[in-house]
Amino acid sequence: MGAAARGNTGGAPGATAGARGGQQARGGQGGGSQAEPSPKPYDQVVTSEAKSKPGMFTVHQIGSKYLFEIPRSQLDKDELLVIEIAKTVLGSGYGGQAVSNGVYRWHLRDNKVYLRTISYEAMADSTTPEYKAVEAANVPPIVADFNVEAYGPDSSVVVDVTNLFTRPPTELGPGRRIPGNVDTGRSWIESATPFPDNVNVYSTLTFAQTPSRGGAAAASTPARFGATQNNNPSNTIVMSWSFHRLPDVPMKPRLCDNRVGYFSVRFTDYTDKGDQVKEHCYITRYRLEKKDPNAAVSDPVKPIVYYIDPATPKKWVPWMKKAIEDWQPAFEEAGFSNAIIAKEAPDDPNWSPEDARYSVVRWLPSTVENASGPHVSDPRSGEILNAHIQFYQNVQRLQLSWYFTQAAANDPRARKFPFSDELMGRLLEYVLAHEVGHTIGFQHNMKASSLYPVDSLRSATFLAKWGHTPTLMDYSRFNYVAQPEDHIPVELLVPGIGPYDKWATMWGYKPIPEAATGEAERPILDEWARVQDTVPYLRFSTSGQAGSDPGDETEAVGDQDAVKATGYGIANLKREMQWVLPATRKPLEGWDDLDMLYGRMVGQWRTETSHVANIVGGADSREVYGDQEGVRFFPVSRARQKAAVAFLNENAFKTPTWLLDDQILRRIEPSGSVQRIESAQAGVLNSLLRNDRLMRMSEYAQDAGARNGYTPLELLADVRAGMFSELARGRNIDVYRRALQRAYVDLLDSKINPPPPNPNAAGRGGFGGQQRPQLDPKLSDIYAAVRADLKALDAQIQQAMPRMSGMNRAHLDDLRHRIDEALNPKG
Repeated sequence: MGAAARGNTGGAPGATAGARGGQQARGGQGGGSQAEPSPKPYDQVVTSEAKSKPGMFTVHQIGSKYLFEIPRSQLDKDELLVIEIAKTVLGSGYGGQAVSNGVYRWHLRDNKVYLRTISYEAMADSTTPEYKAVEAANVPPIVADFNVEAYGPDSSVVVDVTNLFTRPPTELGPGRRIPGNVDTGRSWIESATPFPDNVNVYSTLTFAQTPSRGGAAAASTPARFGATQNNNPSNTIVMSWSFHRLPDVPMKPRLCDNRVGYFSVRFTDYTDKGDQVKEHCYITRYRLEKKDPNAAVSDPVKPIVYYIDPATPKKWVPWMKKAIEDWQPAFEEAGFSNAIIAKEAPDDPNWSPEDARYSVVRWLPSTVENASGPHVSDPRSGEILNAHIQFYQNVQRLQLSWYFTQAAANDPRARKFPFSDELMGRLLEYVLAHEVGHTIGFQHNMKASSLYPVDSLRSATFLAKWGHTPTLMDYSRFNYVAQPEDHIPVELLVPGIGPYDKWATMWGYKPIPEAATGEAERPILDEWARVQDTVPYLRFSTSGQAGSDPGDETEAVGDQDAVKATGYGIANLKREMQWVLPATRKPLEGWDDLDMLYGRMVGQWRTETSHVANIVGGADSREVYGDQEGVRFFPVSRARQKAAVAFLNENAFKTPTWLLDDQILRRIEPSGSVQRIESAQAGVLNSLLRNDRLMRMSEYAQDAGARNGYTPLELLADVRAGMFSELARGRNIDVYRRALQRAYVDLLDSKINPPPPNPNAAGRGGFGGQQRPQLDPKLSDIYAAVRADLKALDAQIQQAMPRMSGMNRAHLDDLRHRIDEALNPKG
């Protein structure tokens, strides 16, 4: 196949077209004067007053004005532009937050230079007629224009970029993160520093908000990463732009495979192959090449280096460095030693964490309990160019509560707040190692936690070799299956680099020198992927399972058998209740930690029981390709589903008296425990009775036959028998159960009397794209099953009422009223 075309850039040969949106800057915004260009002699533009710095572009500063001198060799070349907020006003995010990144080109035409966005979303073989159609459909938008101020001695072009960075066009600004318009009187370029392969620019920008009708500045909506509401009439930030030269020769791409979980870059090939438009997909990965190509294991020519933000507290730096280098054994499986290295940021005024050349772990002073690991890649090949990991300071609080609720039964260190630096350091190492996994290309693999036998997770010997999940990229936090009598060493409660991580790193990074192209690698990659046939714990989440696989769970441990695993987990939660109050008691402080921890104990109980709910109407799955034997989806047996419902009736829908400790409850609130418990139970109930689950059950029951099927009607009958067990025995119905029983009736009401559909919602399927037809619940078995269950419940209540009195009788009378309204709506 010949050279791929992706449109044009206004006449340059072999150029790229694309659509990322955008508009041409007007009135000089983002570019030079709108007057007719009239280049002057070089020495009249770059005067003796200029402070000049050479690099990818030569940057000239003359007072507050900045000029780029762009070599001819850099015109019409792909450059990656990484845009970040380096510093920001309180309430509008955090310094180091990514804004956007994209590919741009500088294009010269008639004494003007245009900055254009480039897309690699569409392509065609340049030797085919459809190449012209792609060109015509993908004109690269012009973001900014500049008059050529002068031509250099080597025919370089000199343009004034001052306005580009003091009045940036929408595409290059902070977007919605900072409201208002730039006030140029309060904005300026801080610095513009060129290097051999990149140019970094910093500007201080002040945004003035538009006054509301009442005269005050309109309140802004903080960005999703913001911690506080920003009501400032003026907002001053420091923006960072880093132009980075893309490789002249793109890295050999590696094709995606649904059996291995990598992030990807995708584009559509419109070359007519006679049957369909083809989508291409390349995994994202760093470029690693062996110093010694003949060695089985060699150092790379250029290792992957991550720098630790100098704002990171010193006591955590060793743990952060260890988290990064925890991945070295995985790269050894791919044939690379010392492939990934951690360094502290150098004491160098020219070093910047926003510099697109560097991968950096940013420490953010934030109340957000999270961390994230984005990366920037070359859209032509999937080569990862840099990663700026966002490490929010308050992730420590999240780790503290997670580790207590999941590990305090097995680790005495977790029973007192705050945690020791040793324990918290290890937990932060775990968090960062997970995020590093994302930045080297890995997606989450939530299926991994279901690929080990549950009882093996109680064996110290097994855990020492395999860990409690095959991958660090699962949300399988800490081993809550292990019981105190198992005597599991505390270091084995936290996951580490697992066998999937090593195998997947090999699959994505091991060189295949005998294959000249990505397509030629496919047979070898397929052979490697088929190892999953005989080694199940190397499998990845199944594409298209859409939440149907009960083994593809977040926050799960041992969900190969969620009933057994959750039973162990709840046993540990019951043990841990005795330490909730002592762990959070502080002589000179209030009860905020107690309130937080108790709420998360309730949340952990809900999370674990929800894993059991997903067995019902579920289908175990496995990703297979082409001629691999077997289907991808295997409906769960009737026996497993009924066992799951029986477990929920006993452990989710019965009142959890073990959570109702007055010594805790009356320290944190005058009332509210009914709401807490009902909310958790209703969450599990809503999940169990989701419409998509009920429709799958109906379909699977038909396939399995009357003896082996488990229908929605039978599910409702089993849930009702457990949830209303007091009726048959004439027992008291406590206030928690009354709330849950009302929630049950109201939920069924909402299924047969749903709210009006959203007129803006999508239609009911069709032939477009990958959209599948959707069955309207009214046409499914849901309505019939729900109506039958409500009638059966009404009859059951009517029979039980003579044995009830007081609040119990009033409650049952109210339920009958609700049922009547559901079955016979007045409207």
